[in-house]
Amino acid sequence: MTQHDETQQRTSAGDRFPLAGLLALAAAGFITLLTETLPAGVLPAMSRDLGVTESAAGQTVTVYAIGSVVAAVPLTKATMGWPRRHLLLLAITGFAVANTVTATSNNYALTLGSRFLAGVVSGLLWALLAGYATRMVAPHHRGRAMAVAMAGAPIALSVGVPAGAFLARVLQWRTAFAVMTALTLLLIIWVIATVPNYPGRGKEQRLPLTRTLRIPGVVPILFVTLAYVFAHNLLYTYIAPILDQLGMGGQVDAVLLTFGVLSLVSIWVAGTLIDRRLRVLMITSCGLFAASVLLLGPVNEASWLVYAGAGAWGLAFGGTATLLQTASAEAAGAAGDVAQSLIVTCWNLGIAVGGMLGGLLLDATGAAWLPWTALLLLISALVVTVGARTHGFPTTSPRD
Repeated sequence: MTQHDETQQRTSAGDRFPLAGLLALAAAGFITLLTETLPAGVLPAMSRDLGVTESAAGQTVTVYAIGSVVAAVPLTKATMGWPRRHLLLLAITGFAVANTVTATSNNYALTLGSRFLAGVVSGLLWALLAGYATRMVAPHHRGRAMAVAMAGAPIALSVGVPAGAFLARVLQWRTAFAVMTALTLLLIIWVIATVPNYPGRGKEQRLPLTRTLRIPGVVPILFVTLAYVFAHNLLYTYIAPILDQLGMGGQVDAVLLTFGVLSLVSIWVAGTLIDRRLRVLMITSCGLFAASVLLLGPVNEASWLVYAGAGAWGLAFGGTATLLQTASAEAAGAAGDVAQSLIVTCWNLGIAVGGMLGGLLLDATGAAWLPWTALLLLISALVVTVGARTHGFPTTSPRD
């Protein structure tokens, strides 16, 4: 299929919105993020079973992120000529293998290896999703398509991680990863049935990495991505010890569920307003997240304020992946695929550094310093977002 044929295919579809295919992409995002963050919901049980400390168990999130950081850009560039659905199915199959090993491994090193593999295929898949979604629809549906395709990530946080924490408590943490494998196998069938195949990009359509970084707006978006996700992961990976020092150690699943439910509201808000208010949404997200950190820190001893903070955090975070990837796609234009791989790299670098620094802070000073570190990062993200008014997070949409 040539680029002209692809455009004709979208035009002939008129205003038909390929919901089933976009939901399959969202399900792939669900599997990806749930695989990444599930240890946060099962951290105490996982650490006991593997015979390591909680901070060591938290590094299963870190090595996943390292795999994505290492793989996203080179794998995206190496596979840009591959048929898109073949590549998508290969990445999804990688999750089935990695989660099966994680569910059955009794060896900490082997578990880390399986998590690294999952991170590698994650970097490939995340770089693929955004471009895939926009190729499936007419230009005036791009924002809506991105919102649907990216919805799987916050849904994983809202439903999947609390469910994993619940399974760990009533059954075993390994069961949660086994369920992930079963869901992945079902997803393969869904993708084959509903997601169209597209050709890769020809060499003449590819921009070098250095030229992509020089595109106005790309670097500010990458910085905001890194700082925002760094802050988020400091809190999310180590939410169990943070709550424990507040006397709420038995309420991890309930707090994460509160975060997740409000994340779903955030998805809806982003999908409704992103085509007209992307800048306002991103500024609001940074500001609201920063405010919520104060309620999650040791400045209060009231559990209801912690739940309020978790809800505000979810409302801030839910639509953020969609906002950042849409901003990147619009800023980068023809270099969209490479820009998306850079977003994936910065996102997972934030996760990796957050996991490592969070573990060091946890061991050295306890959980009290984690929220304050996150707050400093969010203030820097807010300042850069506000300043990127011409490129990156412009006051007017490029489609206006």
